[in-house]
Amino acid sequence: MTVETDAPIEAERPDSLSRQAYLAVREGIIRGRYPQGSRLAEQRLAEELQVSRVPLREAVPQLERDGFVRTYPRRGAVVLKWDAKTVDDLFDLRLCLEVGAARFAARQVSRGASMQVLDSALKYSQDVVHEGDAYKIAQASTWYHEAIVDLADNELMTTLMRSVTGRMLWLFYLTSKLDADDAFEDHVTLRDAIASGNERVAESVAYAHIERDRVPSFTALDTV
Repeated sequence: MTVETDAPIEAERPDSLSRQAYLAVREGIIRGRYPQGSRLAEQRLAEELQVSRVPLREAVPQLERDGFVRTYPRRGAVVLKWDAKTVDDLFDLRLCLEVGAARFAARQVSRGASMQVLDSALKYSQDVVHEGDAYKIAQASTWYHEAIVDLADNELMTTLMRSVTGRMLWLFYLTSKLDADDAFEDHVTLRDAIASGNERVAESVAYAHIERDRVPSFTALDTV
């Protein structure tokens, strides 16, 4: 079973089988191998991933918590569908969480915190943006936003962010026809705003960056 890692730099320890199963199924959902609204057949998945059913059963609750599937009695796990409300819900949550994180990240920088984690994420984005791999570009964008929350140095924010980054990755992939160069330039602008240490500037730039993609995301989803 081969899966994409879910962070730019992974720890040396191997993932558990249930974690590998989670990542493999999540990637399959994001890439559309398991279409929205389809039922995840346990036996078929086990054969595809070459694992027993036990890791799959352990992975399903995490997939449900992260917003990829919903489980039903006698039907099992069904891949969730994107609609107008789920898109708006994600954008609204991101505005609440990430705008505040950008503000607090700028505060930490003004107090002497290193920008290394954010600069590394930005450099990775730059490296992959022209490769043409929509999944890698979506990963890089997700990691960049995670790095801002990490820089804010608030454990509760970090925990909340980890619970929604899978959905962000999914939406970024589905809307990959949006201009990746524009998104990267926005990331550079946001990085510079945070580096300035000015909380209000970082806050306003983060808000504008997130909100600018709301309507285009609806348009892109209509074409997939």
